Formats: sequence, C-alpha cells, structure tokens
Amino acid sequence: MLNAVLSIAMLSDILLLFGAWKRWRRDGSSQQMWLMVAAALVIFANVAIWVVPDKQGKSLVTEAG
Repeated sequence: MLNAVLSIAMLSDILLLFGAWKRWRRDGSSQQMWLMVAAALVIFANVAIWVVPDKQGKSLVTEAG
C-alpha cells in the first residue's frame, strides 16, 4: 500500500511540474506557477525522506513493511 502512495505522490509531482511549466509558457512567471513548483518540491522531499536509505542501509519504506 505504501508503494502505491509513493507512486501516486511522484505522479502528482510530475503533473505539478508539468502544470507549472504550462502556466509559465502561457502567462510568464506568476504566483500560482511558483506555488505549484513549491508544492512539487515538498512532495519530492517527502518521498525522498521515505525512500533514501541511511548509513545502515535502512529506509522508512523497508522498516514500514
């Protein structure tokens, strides 16, 4: 189940960045575009916290399962 949630998070990350790029191409730099980029970065950081292993080679994903 956690793998599905992380996959959906990464898909939403890609869609947010694509939407920000489309907004930038249409309107130029706008507040909404920067908020989409910031949300994408927050989601990416959260996924990285769960997936990246520590010095012992353990990650939160392997410990949760």
